[in-house]
Amino acid sequence: MEVIIQQNKEAAAALVARIIAHDLRANPHLVLGLATGATMERVYRQLVALHREQHLDFSLCSTFNLDEYVGLFPSDPNSYRHYMDHHLFRNVNIDARNTHLPNGMADDLDVECRRYEAMIQRFGGIDVQLVGIGKAGHIGFNEPLSALRSRTRVKALTPTTIKQNAPLFRGEDNVPRRAITMGVGTIIEARRCLLLATGDSKAAMVAKAVEGPITSMVTASALQLHPRCTVVVDEEAAAQLTEKDYYRWIFANEPEWQDYR
Repeated sequence: MEVIIQQNKEAAAALVARIIAHDLRANPHLVLGLATGATMERVYRQLVALHREQHLDFSLCSTFNLDEYVGLFPSDPNSYRHYMDHHLFRNVNIDARNTHLPNGMADDLDVECRRYEAMIQRFGGIDVQLVGIGKAGHIGFNEPLSALRSRTRVKALTPTTIKQNAPLFRGEDNVPRRAITMGVGTIIEARRCLLLATGDSKAAMVAKAVEGPITSMVTASALQLHPRCTVVVDEEAAAQLTEKDYYRWIFANEPEWQDYR
């Protein structure tokens, strides 16, 4: 893992956007794995700005989102399809036919999960996978005790996740109880993983994921197994990391980060 600490939320999101933009410029056919949530909104604002101001070209890339709620139509304001259309897809020159999310309204959810896995493989796998970390330590909707070799499947959401998402649904009773999610194994097969976490509410889980043991109770800890995983955090999310000085030294001195400092 590479851990990069930035001063604040905006700086952390801007760095992640610059990393994605760098890889997209190097490979216009990039296959991007995308995530949702308030943390990611800043990243997408930065990418839209890069598209408008520096002509960052999305026309040949493809995207696969981590997850989608079961039982929500794509047009539902709380669906992740709606989120992605609103925050990114409609604001850049991406081909909508190359933007993929699981279908939470599928008649047979198991078939849909297998279809989604197969689609990722048909596109040659994911080049860059963006993830956040939930308050239960999860990536995607891989809640605690998810197998570290798991594939795309339906998962029941924990009370912690339901409570975390309740404000978006105007109450816990309105939050869907299940979602389709890429598995942990699916995620860590990406050629590169980018984890973005900001805010003091994420500090404890960031420390467990980065410096703690690899455990299915904190599925983000599986990223320690990835050969090319970059963790970008702000000062608040980094608060409980024990090796902060070392991480700062690496970012300040390693040549590969010269263009990002």
